[in-house]
Amino acid sequence: MMKIPFGDLKRQYLSIREEIDGAWRRVVERGWFVLGEEVASFESEFAEYLGAAHCVAVGSGTEAIHLALVAVGANPGDEIITAANTCVPTVSAISLAGCAPVLVDVDSDTFNLDPAKLEPAITPRTRAILPVHLYGQAADMEPIAQIAAEYGIPVVEDVAQGHGATYQGRKLGTLATAGCFSFYPSKNLGAYGDGGAITTNDPEMDSRLRSLRNYGETTRYYHSMKGFNSRLDELQAAILRVKLRYLDAWNDRRRAIAAMYDAGIVNPLIQKPQPSRYGVGNYHLYVVRCKWREQLQRRLASSGVGTLIHYPVPVHLQEAYKDLRKGRGSYPAAESCADEVLSLPVFPELSEMEIGHIIESVNSFAP
Repeated sequence: MMKIPFGDLKRQYLSIREEIDGAWRRVVERGWFVLGEEVASFESEFAEYLGAAHCVAVGSGTEAIHLALVAVGANPGDEIITAANTCVPTVSAISLAGCAPVLVDVDSDTFNLDPAKLEPAITPRTRAILPVHLYGQAADMEPIAQIAAEYGIPVVEDVAQGHGATYQGRKLGTLATAGCFSFYPSKNLGAYGDGGAITTNDPEMDSRLRSLRNYGETTRYYHSMKGFNSRLDELQAAILRVKLRYLDAWNDRRRAIAAMYDAGIVNPLIQKPQPSRYGVGNYHLYVVRCKWREQLQRRLASSGVGTLIHYPVPVHLQEAYKDLRKGRGSYPAAESCADEVLSLPVFPELSEMEIGHIIESVNSFAP
């Protein structure tokens, strides 16, 4: 029986092994491992790729959000608005800043924060709005930005899944006060460990972030603010510099696979993802919906197809966030998504035969 993993980073490595191995050797032979030439070069190259003025590389995507919130002035007790169906790391970053997450329900078609539901969530304690570009499809940033501007609230983008995707012709991560990226290995642009970055067009924001990531230093051993230790290391930066050169091609392949799924999946029990109305997604995930999700997942597993659920429990129903005091029914669209979504394999190295097998397996499903 054909076995198709949900993801396979070994295939990716083998396709670029010489360049990756060369990058590792370059760093080790240089003997400098923290905040050196590789990080500086990656920051410059990633900023240029996105069309951002500045990029600050940090230790993880969670830390990127945390530091960005601190940099825009978030203080303990402030409120940060975000989407109810996001992955828990988004709200973990809010907690790291000492702030309270305020959740907003999502659009059932796009899986992203519903701008029509944003304004009622704003209070005098709201310090930032944190839209999430979930699954690599852009949130509708224009109305979000308009509402934020009316209230004088900064917007920080969670672009952990949005590398290279666009909104109205602009790359995600360049549409707000700051854009926060994760380079977790499974991302479209992934390191071989944790890593993250913050992009901004504001030079003062850039300066604050560079200080915050390195203990609040302005010059060596002189600290102007209370900071943190959150630095992308040289080895990961070198790997990311190699992979960045392939990101557009990999995203194009993901879109091609998604197009094959769109055309080939005809099972009426399966709801396919809606293409972005606002730009071009990167298909970090290809997420279908099915009212018989568990049966579908078992059926695909029996056919050798690996799948995952992103995400089975929305934030407000997690044990860790019971202090939000929001029970089932509080965010019906997010809860419905959590009950029905299933992610199919969409990594660029999938073969045509594997894609065909996945489509056939989905089409043959019946509860």
